[in-house]
Amino acid sequence: MTPRHIELLAPARTADIARAAIDCGADAVYIGADRFGARAAATNTVDEIARLCDYAHRFRVRIYATLNTIIYEDELRQAELLAKRLWKAGVDALIVQDMAMLRLDLPPIALHASTQCDIRTAEKARFLAALGFSQLVLPRELTLDEIKEIHDAAPDTPLEAFVHGALCVSYSGDCQASYVAGGRSANRGECAQICRLPFTLTDGNGKAFGDMPRHYLSLRDLRRAEALLPMIEAGVSSFKIEGRLKDESYVKNVTAYYRQAIDKIIDKNPDIYLRSSAGESAIPFTPSLEKSFNRGFTPYFLTNGRPDMKMASMLTPKSQGEKVGKVKSVKPDGSIIAALDTPLANGDGLGYFDPTGRFTGFRVNRVEGSRIFPATRVSPRSGTVLYRNSDMEFERESSRAATRTLLVDMALRAVGSDGIALNLTDARGINISTAIYGVGHDMARTPQTDAQQRVLAKLGGTIYQAGEIDNSSTSDIFIPASALTSLRRNAFALLDRTAAITYRRDMRRKENPDTMWPAGTSLSRHDNVANTLACQVYRDHGVSGKISPATETAPRIEENPTVMTTRYCVRRELGACLRTPSGASLKGPLTLTADIAGGRRLTLRLDFDCTACRMKVVKL
Repeated sequence: MTPRHIELLAPARTADIARAAIDCGADAVYIGADRFGARAAATNTVDEIARLCDYAHRFRVRIYATLNTIIYEDELRQAELLAKRLWKAGVDALIVQDMAMLRLDLPPIALHASTQCDIRTAEKARFLAALGFSQLVLPRELTLDEIKEIHDAAPDTPLEAFVHGALCVSYSGDCQASYVAGGRSANRGECAQICRLPFTLTDGNGKAFGDMPRHYLSLRDLRRAEALLPMIEAGVSSFKIEGRLKDESYVKNVTAYYRQAIDKIIDKNPDIYLRSSAGESAIPFTPSLEKSFNRGFTPYFLTNGRPDMKMASMLTPKSQGEKVGKVKSVKPDGSIIAALDTPLANGDGLGYFDPTGRFTGFRVNRVEGSRIFPATRVSPRSGTVLYRNSDMEFERESSRAATRTLLVDMALRAVGSDGIALNLTDARGINISTAIYGVGHDMARTPQTDAQQRVLAKLGGTIYQAGEIDNSSTSDIFIPASALTSLRRNAFALLDRTAAITYRRDMRRKENPDTMWPAGTSLSRHDNVANTLACQVYRDHGVSGKISPATETAPRIEENPTVMTTRYCVRRELGACLRTPSGASLKGPLTLTADIAGGRRLTLRLDFDCTACRMKVVKL
């Protein structure tokens, strides 16, 4: 059996963050260009991406550019030109949502089907694989069994799955809440994060649930570090970290953590799994997922389609951080006496939930043992749990740059009567040899083993690190240090050139013209068809009925539209699932209301499809 390559895919808001992710061990990085990315606030010029590709490819790291919005009719030519420029820049693949990309005049660049394509069934996965997509990005909601079913349906197409980061409450690509509520489309990279708002929940009797608004649609953050091997066995080949809006510290920490976790699996199964890139990373800090932004963690639906654990962060959409202790008392001067589980440092950010459930944060001005002096006056009660969401000591450590190097074995030998040759074999599997002549083979007075090895090992300022150096056949020959230095420089320059010309990108897969759309003969607005070329793709593959335009391009929005479809259920989260006796405790219909920009009020109705175990969010 051929070993399967396992990929760690890191996010990057900027090219600098991308480079930091590579240094921390990423096998691939996804990054936005200057248009058509599902994070409109994370853009980069093509020139910046080109420089990033040059750096990444030296380690056999791949760069994926996100062109994963829907594309309007008058933008098709611009999308085509951008794709061509990204190909010339060296990008390995485009992550796309709009089917129009299949009909544009593109170079042979690989296309990945974005999670915005909403690949929640094996039938759709098989269809997209047959259209020529080289990688399928799965929804976060899938269970291990569902992932395996998709893998079995498209066994030759790598599956990419989220492993860490923020969760969208709706199936990605099928959320129109932001657009319908305020004209900012998630399918255009402009999501206003309606799901993070505080809502008042009202029951069927018109009575408000609870004593204050809660963040009923705000989910905890995804964490699947403990499920990597089951995900691999289910068919996942690429592990994706969410976070193209996150800062460099977050990306470095999370990437380094998952790099180490994946490496442990590969090291235990070297005949089954392989790394997707080359090079070893030296991390100057101890990665810890709890140290970076998080709202608390959940594995979501991975191991059980109807889990018992809580999924939402109803009290706050902000970073909660790690538990560090409990309050014992508050002194008259405002200082807090606490029973701490871990030492604190001046400048740490702490927070706690007050009796009403509100999260209150404060900065530590100074700390003396178990006595905390807040920078602002706070009054937590005795017994209140304290959380640290900003660890100054960790931030200092993690701000130091990681380094990534390629191990190179060297063999030095004499050639003819006056030549010296150096052979290099590196971690990428490249083997080259070069020689210089005009160097005599005079016998040395003393053994030259150590002296020659010291010259060959001087690789500072490069991405290379000396591995084994075999100079046993030249150890009794005197070679001037200048000649040996020149030989080393020539050899490594040749190694760089060889690496560049031997790098191979995946090519676009062929589209099977006989494959048929598996979900009927018509399309609804939820299929996000926004232009004539996307329409043509579906027509070419069997859609003969009506193709409704995407919500963003429709002449009008229907009355009371469904704006989210979710596997997450508010009733289940509150312990009032309609499939259990406790469901009667919360009478429907349920509505959520929140104040939004412009002094307007947003009202949403929650509909429950208990047969499919899905919740639909309807705008009223």
